[in-house]
Amino acid sequence: MEKETYIINDLLKKGSELNSEEIVKLLSVTSGDDHKAITEHAGIIRNDLLGNRVYFRGLIEFSNLCVKNCYYCGIRRGNFKQERYTMTDQEVLDCAEFAYKSRYGSIVIQAGERSDKAFVDKIEYLLKEIKKLSDGKLGITLSLGEQTYETYRRWFEAGAHRYLLRIETSSQELYSKYHPDDEMHAYDVRLAALERIRRAGYQVGTGVMIGLPGQSINDLADDLLFIKKLDADMVGMGPYIENENTPLYDRRGELIPKKDRFDLSMRMVAVLRILMPDINMAATTAMQTLDPLGREKAIRAGANVIMPNLTPVKYRENYLLYEGKPCLDEDAEKCAGCITARIRSTGAEVGFGEWGDSKHFKRRTEGK
Repeated sequence: MEKETYIINDLLKKGSELNSEEIVKLLSVTSGDDHKAITEHAGIIRNDLLGNRVYFRGLIEFSNLCVKNCYYCGIRRGNFKQERYTMTDQEVLDCAEFAYKSRYGSIVIQAGERSDKAFVDKIEYLLKEIKKLSDGKLGITLSLGEQTYETYRRWFEAGAHRYLLRIETSSQELYSKYHPDDEMHAYDVRLAALERIRRAGYQVGTGVMIGLPGQSINDLADDLLFIKKLDADMVGMGPYIENENTPLYDRRGELIPKKDRFDLSMRMVAVLRILMPDINMAATTAMQTLDPLGREKAIRAGANVIMPNLTPVKYRENYLLYEGKPCLDEDAEKCAGCITARIRSTGAEVGFGEWGDSKHFKRRTEGK
């Protein structure tokens, strides 16, 4: 065991130069001591380079209407058991105002994927109104799927400056197994959208699911190297959690145990922090679904962003991408207090009133 720990510590010294084989070794550890060594090392890197500070991104789940039919997602178009909703303009603006007055610094507007004119116009209008009510002080991230370059630019000029588009898996072969075989769900289309987001001026975010059926440790190592090659500015990734109203649920027998999925997710966060020390990385809600202290553990493993849910309680049970999502009955104020306490329990502080933009983005775009 001591020899194996020595090898792990030797690998950690390689930092951002880790290759695929070495990443696989780090992701494959079974010893609790080795797991702790990896996650603690990543936490130290985060603290040294970015400070012991975690940034809020108040989450507004604007609508669960979606034109996509991804096999893993609870709000997929083909899930006819799902009750659909779209928040009113005033509800969205009320959420944004709460975030502004609570000094969150930033919000995230998330929804099912649509690109029709009414949707595009609505998002542009809401962005402009949010900028007005916050006097331009509230940062805005969008997670609204694949769009044209023109749409991305419209939204950017209206006030958004970060965009998250998760690739979910960087393997084209696996991608085709988790999505319908048509142009609307094409791997190359997803990649092209990420490039358009970058050209439009955004801080670029992506991410993957961890522990999908049929996914190997080598696939996950490739995912991390894909994110590094993409030169992403921010990442949101977490464990795959099944939803009984999706086609992929039929493959649940292939899944690794939830505890192993969670631990693997922690190592993915940690190794990505080692590979890309100055990016922003989220402690995602899915992590708390598998472990009551999941988000705290992710922060200790190198994450520095957390997303308190601002969505009105009456809508939350209808935005279930996966089963077991926590905090469905907590209003925004209660959620904020809970998450603040959770962050402080890790020894970190909340960056209240700060956008907390990616230092990687600044270095990439300004050469700093």
